[in-house]
Amino acid sequence: MCGIVGYIGPREAYPIIIEGLKRLEYRGYDSAGVALFDGTDLKVSKTKGKVADLEKRSEQEITKHGSVGIGHTRWATHGVPNDVNSHPHISNSGDLVIIHNGIIENYESLKQELISRGYTFKSDTDTEVLINLIEDVKKQEKVKLGKAVQIALNQVVGAYAIAVFDKNKPEEVVIARLGSPLAVGIGEDEFFIASDASPFIEYTKDAIYLEDEEMAIIRFHKGIKIRKIKDDSLVDPYVQKLQMNLEEIEKGGFDHFMLKEIYEQPKAITDTYRGRLLREEAIIKMAGIEDNMKKFLNADRIIIVACGTSWHAGLVAEYIFEDLARIPVEVEYASEFRYRNPIITEKDVLIAISQSGETADTLAAIKLAKSKGAFVFGVCNVVGSSIARETHAGAYTHAGPEIGVASTKAFTTQITVLTLMALRLARAKGTISSSDFRRHLLELEMIPQKVEESLKSDAHIKMISDIYKDVGNFLYLGRGYNFPVALEGALKLKEISYIHAEGYPAAEMKHGPIALIDENMPIVVIATRKGHYEKIVSNIQEIKSRKGKIIGIVTKGDVQVKELADHVIEIPETFELLSPLLTTIPLQLLSYHIAVLLDKNVDQPRNLAKSVTVE
Repeated sequence: MCGIVGYIGPREAYPIIIEGLKRLEYRGYDSAGVALFDGTDLKVSKTKGKVADLEKRSEQEITKHGSVGIGHTRWATHGVPNDVNSHPHISNSGDLVIIHNGIIENYESLKQELISRGYTFKSDTDTEVLINLIEDVKKQEKVKLGKAVQIALNQVVGAYAIAVFDKNKPEEVVIARLGSPLAVGIGEDEFFIASDASPFIEYTKDAIYLEDEEMAIIRFHKGIKIRKIKDDSLVDPYVQKLQMNLEEIEKGGFDHFMLKEIYEQPKAITDTYRGRLLREEAIIKMAGIEDNMKKFLNADRIIIVACGTSWHAGLVAEYIFEDLARIPVEVEYASEFRYRNPIITEKDVLIAISQSGETADTLAAIKLAKSKGAFVFGVCNVVGSSIARETHAGAYTHAGPEIGVASTKAFTTQITVLTLMALRLARAKGTISSSDFRRHLLELEMIPQKVEESLKSDAHIKMISDIYKDVGNFLYLGRGYNFPVALEGALKLKEISYIHAEGYPAAEMKHGPIALIDENMPIVVIATRKGHYEKIVSNIQEIKSRKGKIIGIVTKGDVQVKELADHVIEIPETFELLSPLLTTIPLQLLSYHIAVLLDKNVDQPRNLAKSVTVE
């Protein structure tokens, strides 16, 4: 994925674009660029590196005046990260300029066709092919830019979000999307273009989100027209009111967004169940469930599809749904789901989980399930996102913006939503008693306070991190509800510290991983009192007999594991099915502190982007 920013209006475009790129840098940070029309000519500056590098380069290369411009921060797909492959890209004539998020899959055949017509290429990107294709269509068909973009996009295969303008007609910007998000902020006689709303929230609260296969022609003083790319039909724009605040996307005194977001989890979990968990009335209110209760109750099974951290949340949900609601659940990697010809029927419910609501593989799984007649329910964080629009119904997590690439509050809020769903379905099916239902509501309501208590171990965890920061491998073990948490803990460490780590069910240790254990191998063991405690203690004893170093995540007041482990991190006691909401907190902090001590870029780890919007 990449970050797109654009502006057309009476203001100076450059500062808006640069600040917008900084807010979108979580979407890609291997190179960045900007293109402005200064009233006379097109000015372009781009470079390998971060937006800060672009700022320095722009000081030397361009005058930063102009009221129309586009900018881009890149996560490389076609072509290595370097100055030449950076966006924006210019057509052979020098007239047209483009920024692009996505992949043009048939770019090579298009490129060869254009070469045969005399076009030359400086970069290795599919994007340079697209801008020259647009130019060729404009020239051959003798049409305006908007029409040329439409005709060209009907020839490409792949995914895209693009912004294009012609230096000879700088009062107009053309944008389009298929599979990659694109939003338009509507100001007073001005327009903002971005991959999400964060670059323009201080200027306007009104936004339009383009749907797939839509394009828009934005004209200064004349407004916006949206059309379908396939048939050129006009679309009535739907203007949404943004709920996001500027303060939510600033660091708020924390050194990194990831740490801020770890500490935001008590509030995020509260916001997730607020208005849904009504403890005094002993009810859970979720419109997406109430309006579709028969779909869930009559389902043969629930299929959960997700990627990465969201997949781990889905694994936790599998335990919760089957335990409480007694509905069979299968959890699938969205990236594999559609490629194995899965059996899907009208009696299946598919739950798609995604923080961004834009994950390409998850969107593809949704479309496949819908084509087979399944009912599709979305769990995502971003209002107006593609998954929110593609699904039949859904629930937002209300976690607020998550900027750090390594998801933290997304995980806990997803589990919170899924727990609410399972409890509501269990009550409807009668698989949980009234008294147990009330006890679960009370305990879930107390989770934010218990997360706050868990965060008080931060300094202790930092001390443990310093001891193990230089090891080459970690092993994470958990059982039952906390096996997925072990997977998530290992993923967090890999993502931001680049230390190899594996998560395993503790009982599987003897089926292979035990061969790795020696005095140099730290093993993080989730050993809470609820759930297979004696079995976990037995696993710890096996590790100690092989000189492994134990970091135990234990229930407050634990004695038995404390005697065996080299280090323990305590969490408050809670029900077993809610324990992942607490056990994940020390694992997030452990990975964070190790990465910081190793001087890694915590918020922008190498090779990763926040949301994978291309395959």
